Amino acid sequence: MPNNMKESDKLLRTKLNLETAQLPWTELLRQFAAGNVVAVSAELDLVEVALHMAQDNKEQIAQWLVQDRIAKVSDAQAQAWLDSDASLWTVVVKPWVLVQMRTNNPNQA
Repeated sequence: MPNNMKESDKLLRTKLNLETAQLPWTELLRQFAAGNVVAVSAELDLVEVALHMAQDNKEQIAQWLVQDRIAKVSDAQAQAWLDSDASLWTVVVKPWVLVQMRTNNPNQA
């Protein structure tokens, strides 16, 4: 965590970190159907992305969108996760549910 981070940012980051959970994709289908699920690339820190979204940091979010590092979950991705019975790391930044498939997770099939 950067030393120049404001105390309010540190508190929000801690709150978001505590709210992360690993969920089966099947539990997120309703949110996906509503268009509210955003996939976060494995190369990004899920909590860091959530922090920027919570702070409405449009510049950083736009950069990640252009780089395809975050994106709304596509129908094809949703189907692949359903077919593989995937479990994803999640965090909610209303109205969004951010999800991330971590490839280096030893508990992930």
